[in-house]
Amino acid sequence: MPKINVYLPDDLADAVRDTGVPVSAICQRALEQAVRRMATLRKAVLGEVDPTTLAGKLPHVTARTITTFKLAAEQATAVGAANVGSGHLLHGMIAEGAGLALQILTAMEISPSSIVLDETAEPGGEGGGLRFSTSAGNALELAVNEAIALGHNYVGTEHVLIGLAAEPDGVAGKALRALGADQKTVRRAVATAIAGYVAHKNASPTAAGTSVSAILTAVRAELQPLVQRIERLESRLN
Repeated sequence: MPKINVYLPDDLADAVRDTGVPVSAICQRALEQAVRRMATLRKAVLGEVDPTTLAGKLPHVTARTITTFKLAAEQATAVGAANVGSGHLLHGMIAEGAGLALQILTAMEISPSSIVLDETAEPGGEGGGLRFSTSAGNALELAVNEAIALGHNYVGTEHVLIGLAAEPDGVAGKALRALGADQKTVRRAVATAIAGYVAHKNASPTAAGTSVSAILTAVRAELQPLVQRIERLESRLN
């Protein structure tokens, strides 16, 4: 058996040994799936952004995320941009209007109107037709990595939000971090929101109408200590 203590917490490593699950086979299948998912995304990212074929090229991406990409491409075309940048992705996420990413931003008390995007064009995306910029492509790869790390078999707007916040050079990441939405904070909010949604759904499967409120409440409660810490630091600096 591989030295799983290097990669797993002690309690989980002990449980794996006790149950005798086939670690190597499980890890191999998981890695194969992760590699295929990333290869599929890279092929789509490096190619032309065609809104009519995006869903077929990205089978693991949710419908809301595909809509976000389509709206981003439309925004880039409307403003005459050379490529679809990270700012267009963030614009598409906001324009879509109902994805979990937007709910998380709301829970973090970041309103869409407060997000100011630098209009500087992002490099990359060379080739015929409309393509993703380098920063947008990197953000999408980071989004896939986040989905895999969280154990999700899909890529949603929430994962794209983490990717945008983590990407260091894009205009979207700079705008989000300026408002306090850095990678660590957004990832924590996403994990809390999904856990809150699952718990709420299991507790009351018929109460779908109140799930959004429950999610926002859970995220705000999780982020409150961090917000208070930032406020204390700011008061000391002032």
